[in-house]
Amino acid sequence: MTELDVVAERLEMRGLRVTPARRAVLAAVLEAGPHFTVDDVCQRARGVGRATAFRTMRLLQHLNVLCRVLLDDGSLHYRLNRTHGHHHHLVCTGCGHVEVFTNCGVPALAEEVARRTDYEIEGHWLEVYGRCRACRSRPPAGQAGPAAGRGGVAGGRGIGGT
Repeated sequence: MTELDVVAERLEMRGLRVTPARRAVLAAVLEAGPHFTVDDVCQRARGVGRATAFRTMRLLQHLNVLCRVLLDDGSLHYRLNRTHGHHHHLVCTGCGHVEVFTNCGVPALAEEVARRTDYEIEGHWLEVYGRCRACRSRPPAGQAGPAAGRGGVAGGRGIGGT
């Protein structure tokens, strides 16, 4: 059974139809690479409307098939959720590499915030930004030699692997 079939079966088990458009979005998501945008999915799932792609991706997120990743430039990306449990992301501001971490102390903080503000906390989303080991070992873009590492900003924020 392919990964596409497994996800389609999960949808059907919840009483959801697997329409040709949903199947096209699922296929595009599974082929998209380490992380991707809704636009990437729309380009791969030709003939599927943007609204259908957004709704299907929201559904896949609700089913824990996808998770969101907010890059430090403010762009929203998605990735396949291989963890399937509560987790957060470390995002490299140099190369865009995303790494999962599961150690989360936020629930205790959320309880304290709820107590102080009288809010009923429904969830949280945490991204931690920094530079991975590989990016820290390279001089910032445009610098070389002994001046490397003294100020400057890392090169483009492209998307790397996970």
